[in-house]
Amino acid sequence: MSRPEIRVSGLHKSFGDNHVLRGIDLEIGQGEVVCVIGPSGSGKSTLLRCVNLLEEPTEGQVFVGGIELTDPDVDIDAARRRIGMVFQQFNLFPHLTVTENLTLPQRRVLRRGKAEAAKVAAQNLERVGLAEKADAYPSSLSGGQQQRVAIARALAMGPEVMLFDEPTSALDPELVGDVLAVMRMLADEGMTMMVVTHEMTFAREVADRVVFMDGGVVVEDGTPERVIGAPQHERTRHFLSRLLDPAMAEVEEETSDQVGKSG
Repeated sequence: MSRPEIRVSGLHKSFGDNHVLRGIDLEIGQGEVVCVIGPSGSGKSTLLRCVNLLEEPTEGQVFVGGIELTDPDVDIDAARRRIGMVFQQFNLFPHLTVTENLTLPQRRVLRRGKAEAAKVAAQNLERVGLAEKADAYPSSLSGGQQQRVAIARALAMGPEVMLFDEPTSALDPELVGDVLAVMRMLADEGMTMMVVTHEMTFAREVADRVVFMDGGVVVEDGTPERVIGAPQHERTRHFLSRLLDPAMAEVEEETSDQVGKSG
């Protein structure tokens, strides 16, 4: 593997008595695309949020680009500038145009001048296929377009790493493709990406590695062909069978309900 761009070592996270992450060790090389999959409550999003310290780990270390974010003396604001993050929700300012949504963080955080920020905004809107929406307001855009604006906003900050927390989960199915196409483009450009997702086709086709989490631990970590195509663990096989065959999941739930009633 190439030089680790992200390294997580012995990571634990608890919320009160709820031990969500239970000793995660993970490395992501420069230019790698790693998809993190697993059932709800497995700790996927918590792990992602710990990588840029939106959640503070209870124990363990997080390194991005060789800098330890969990070091008490680190300049966390400077370190976070290396990391772009895209959430399930788009978090755009409704009273600002698309361009203004992209230029505001550049000017406030990176201290770029108005002209430079506008130029960078235009370049990144072009990258995500939304140059014609520069003067539009978020309310006039579809959910997929808003998410692509959110990706462009993150890219405008010049990150070395991109984190995606189920970026298509809030979208109507017909809008998912355009967002995934932008993410494929970033992967082709060599962007280091950590993606929490349920999009198995994207994971199969784009990811260098797939990490399956359950119960706050990494159960499997390997190529998409191995983890998705030929999983070694029963927990992985059960998760994928339900995810890839919704009809089977419904039958299992109905059977479980019937057993519960008869018991």
